[in-house]
Amino acid sequence: MFGSKKNKPRKPSGNFDTLISAKTRVDGHIAFSGGLHVDGTVSGSIIAETGSQGLFRLSEAGEVLGDIVAPHVIINGKVTGDVYALEHLELAEKAAITGNVYYKLVQMAAGASVNGNMVHHLDPASLPHPTIKRLEGPSSDGLADTSGAPAEQEESAEPAGNEGKSENS
Repeated sequence: MFGSKKNKPRKPSGNFDTLISAKTRVDGHIAFSGGLHVDGTVSGSIIAETGSQGLFRLSEAGEVLGDIVAPHVIINGKVTGDVYALEHLELAEKAAITGNVYYKLVQMAAGASVNGNMVHHLDPASLPHPTIKRLEGPSSDGLADTSGAPAEQEESAEPAGNEGKSENS
């Protein structure tokens, strides 16, 4: 009756489409939708596509040197840069952030550290936003032009509705 059902192990929450393994280093910005799990090192900003319900997770072995912008963020590693959690932020016990944290809802375990400001927001459009520099070449995919010196162009990584505003405004 009540004890006849066996307890099934719970599946991990979130669907991670992309994995950056512990032996991998990425130098450059990453734009994603869906789920992104990082065990390695990323030197550059990580930004979920506008309108997506992107989930970013940084493991205890992972490190990000740049800003993180996503609706759902789980951190258990080291971040040097600002974190913009548009919906939910989870800081696990080994999370170490050097930078400002912008969040709507936060869950923080004992042992997690933030060396910077923690700013609560209700509307993602009210957040300051990072800008990323992107290499533009002859193709429209944003990859570097290998035929000569690449031209730099700033691209806004802001949530919708923040055109024209900057972090220093």
